Amino acid sequence: MANLKEIRIRISSVESTKQITSAMKLVAASKLKRAQDAITQMRPYANKLTEILRDLSSGSDTEGNVYVEQRDINKVLIVPISSNRGLCGAFNANIVKRVKQLLEEDYAEQYRSGDVDVLTIGRKVSEAFAKMDLEVIETHDDIWNELNWENVIDLAEGILELWREGEYDRIDLVYNQFKNAATQILTHEQFLPVQPAEEDELGGSSNHDYIMEPSKEVIVNELIPKTLKTQLYKALLDSHAAEHGARMTAMHQATDNATELVKDLKLTYNKARQAAITNEIIEIVSGANAL
Repeated sequence: MANLKEIRIRISSVESTKQITSAMKLVAASKLKRAQDAITQMRPYANKLTEILRDLSSGSDTEGNVYVEQRDINKVLIVPISSNRGLCGAFNANIVKRVKQLLEEDYAEQYRSGDVDVLTIGRKVSEAFAKMDLEVIETHDDIWNELNWENVIDLAEGILELWREGEYDRIDLVYNQFKNAATQILTHEQFLPVQPAEEDELGGSSNHDYIMEPSKEVIVNELIPKTLKTQLYKALLDSHAAEHGARMTAMHQATDNATELVKDLKLTYNKARQAAITNEIIEIVSGANAL
């Protein structure tokens, strides 16, 4: 009978967990709708702005612009973006894994010489890299408390200032890009320096013909910082939506697993109960026969 009691306790525990995961799934689904709307509305504008910037920065008029300046990669800053909370599958672990891959492959020489720093956004990567042999120059875990354009401008301006002062020769972003509720695309992209558009087979770098007023130089100087800030904001919105999608999927799977586990436990309980009843009947019959 003790075995039956243990199974009943476990069934009750799993059912309580199932209620929690089901509620968390509903909360994540509710938050996902708002986050998905935000990135869906932002993405076309950000992509077009980046396209225009790359077209303009491919010409000779941008030579001497600090954001376009190509430097020898001696010191690198990596900006990994994660969530503050867990229970979202491999969402955060993939970011940490990708950064470690960059340290071992792309920036192995700089990492060995101690010339790779990280600026973390999200408590999970902040905690992970605090335990590694890396210089965490800044942590911005509180940005998720109120993700808006004003807060991102301050963060982006700080990163741009590090570049303008020549602190780093390459700045990369690592984050999860939102595709749909079930799919997040692990993304590594160069933030600085600005990458010019690739030249086509005819030697041209753009198929677009822009009319510029007052001049290309003035427009580029105004456009580059704005585009970089927009690019960072888009990455944060992508990560925000991807987090809720990953959590909703993880909680959905956890709820399904709990449902299956409860079924198996109830089956085990019924078998054990049937065996216990059978043993009692045998004992009663045996006692009657003995009399």
